[in-house]
Amino acid sequence: MSSAQPFIEVRRLSKAYRRGGQIVPVLTDITLDIMSGEFTALMGPSGSGKSTLLNLIAGIDKPDSGELRVGSLDITRLSESELADWRAAHIGFIFQFYNLMPVLTAFENVELPLMLTTLARAERRERVDLTLSMVGLEDRKAHYPSELSGGQQQRVAIARAIVTDPTLIVADEPTGDLDRVSAGEVLALLRRLNDELGKTILMVTHDLQAAKSARRVIHLEKGELGDEAQDASG
Repeated sequence: MSSAQPFIEVRRLSKAYRRGGQIVPVLTDITLDIMSGEFTALMGPSGSGKSTLLNLIAGIDKPDSGELRVGSLDITRLSESELADWRAAHIGFIFQFYNLMPVLTAFENVELPLMLTTLARAERRERVDLTLSMVGLEDRKAHYPSELSGGQQQRVAIARAIVTDPTLIVADEPTGDLDRVSAGEVLALLRRLNDELGKTILMVTHDLQAAKSARRVIHLEKGELGDEAQDASG
């Protein structure tokens, strides 16, 4: 077993939500390590806490207790503004429903995260062109989301997620709204990002076929870690 420092360290993490007068536990005493360069799938039934765990690791939400380190930084100690800056610098988000701006072209959607950086316009254009080429959409950069298929829109969303060169890519059901062929293309792209660029990827999915693209599968059951499958891809 490697003695290297984990990229993500989760220690005794718990999270509950309040619904009316009730407190509903979502995650209970989660301890987990994820190494740099791993492609990990989080699986579990609806309500198992997998999306909540993803959101905590991505700094979208905060735990009630426990420690959470990403790249040796305890993100539970950051303020909301510090978290926002940290997410912008380190996290690439991929969602089930793409979340593209319909009035912007594919190029402009991918460029959006770079507008918050100090990159000059020429540098931004070069970075966007390179990223769209990486996802196989260089010939669609002037198209609007409504002119693209679901699979193409998700590839634009992936390009937007990676254009800032994030240290962690988080994907919440990235193939949930796609047909099987488009889903396969998106999963192959994620696998390439992991294999060729060494990107650390954390993906929530309920689809066993999608999980097979990951190197490691972690199961959640009622807010607790279940059995784990290593090297799911074979």
